[in-house]
Amino acid sequence: FRKSVLGVAGLAFTGGVFAGPIAAHADTTPVTSGKPVAAVQADKPDTSKLIPHGVQGKQSKIDLNDEQVSNVKAIIAATKKAGLPERAAVISIATSLQESKLENLGHLGDKNDHDSLGLFQQRPSSGWGTPEQITDPEYATLAFEKGLKQVDGWQDMPLTEAAQTVQVSAYPDAYAQWEQQAADLVAQHWNS
Repeated sequence: FRKSVLGVAGLAFTGGVFAGPIAAHADTTPVTSGKPVAAVQADKPDTSKLIPHGVQGKQSKIDLNDEQVSNVKAIIAATKKAGLPERAAVISIATSLQESKLENLGHLGDKNDHDSLGLFQQRPSSGWGTPEQITDPEYATLAFEKGLKQVDGWQDMPLTEAAQTVQVSAYPDAYAQWEQQAADLVAQHWNS
């Protein structure tokens, strides 16, 4: 089954360019008066759907610029277009955080990992699409999520396992560190 997923999705070997030590996710929980706060906005996705297994391991977080936020919104829009739930957007955004820090990367010259491009560091030589296609955030997201949909039981897998099955990275556990930030971004932008 795995070979068919790899073959059909045209999966890429990625990961080497952006791997390395990452700053730990800072606790940004607001300090309150000591009273429990149970505010839930009706327009926010249910956290239990965004992170059904809880986060795995130490979390990382980066500050995003306008371009990166725009790419988050493009990933969410493509996920909705594909008719997939919020969890698919969390997996997609966490994958992009690991692969490109949500930057739509062109060819990086000597620093390039083979011919990897775009938000998901997909490779034209592995069948992901043309360089123009895989540097289009909507196309790249839909291609990633097409591969995700072919992973049997992806909805019930830990994030890093689902992402790794599609991406086939040299650093298979690296996706887990971005789950909290990805879920926070989906909660913030899903209905905006």
